[in-house]
Amino acid sequence: MTGRIEDLIREVDEALGAGSPAVTEVLLRFFKPLPGEALRFRGVRAPELKRIAQSLYPRVKSWTTTDRDKFCEGLWGFGDFEGGALVCYLYRRFQKQFGAREFRLFTRWLDDYVNNWGLTDGLSLWLLGGAIENDPALAGKLSAWTRAKKRWKRRAAAVSLVYPAKRGEQQEEIFQVAEALLPDPDDMVQKGVGWLLKETYPKRPGEVMEFLMPRRQDTTRLVLRYAAEKMSSRDRRRLLG
Repeated sequence: MTGRIEDLIREVDEALGAGSPAVTEVLLRFFKPLPGEALRFRGVRAPELKRIAQSLYPRVKSWTTTDRDKFCEGLWGFGDFEGGALVCYLYRRFQKQFGAREFRLFTRWLDDYVNNWGLTDGLSLWLLGGAIENDPALAGKLSAWTRAKKRWKRRAAAVSLVYPAKRGEQQEEIFQVAEALLPDPDDMVQKGVGWLLKETYPKRPGEVMEFLMPRRQDTTRLVLRYAAEKMSSRDRRRLLG
């Protein structure tokens, strides 16, 4: 099987090719890397990445989890955005199998490979969030991430709870993570926690207002604006007025 894994990795590498310099330029402007962040893009558009992932699924769906994980490690090994995006697009198709083992795997990928908000959100929403949906107790691990040195892990603590928030679940964990992240100085983390509160509001409007109102004077305008996007006009005025 090892030879087959390596052959498929090479095949994907060739399918991605060199991409488009014009698309790469757009992506670099879109993701705005910080000084010292080495982001590498081939310049392949999302629809093409989704097409490649769709073509890969029938070829790997019968593989063992060990071989599937080795293959995905090979894609991360490209060291570019496209390889990581393919992992997220492909692996989410196996969500029914996600549990504590996969949560540990996804956490390691977050620690070892993720270096921008796009991969953070794909891995958090689809992979970490999928594991939490299957095993809600895993959400309890996210609170510790709010103290992580890596900005993307702190953002992931919030974004991994976005889908549970939409379902009206994990209220205790959501507000615990949000409270820890409200003072975070990083704007990408602030956007993540604002997004989480925005998606929590439709199912839990009273709880979100009760949480935010006493804290609004010490919360950045960025977080408040994001959090208010789905609020009623009355609640939005109360929060932002």
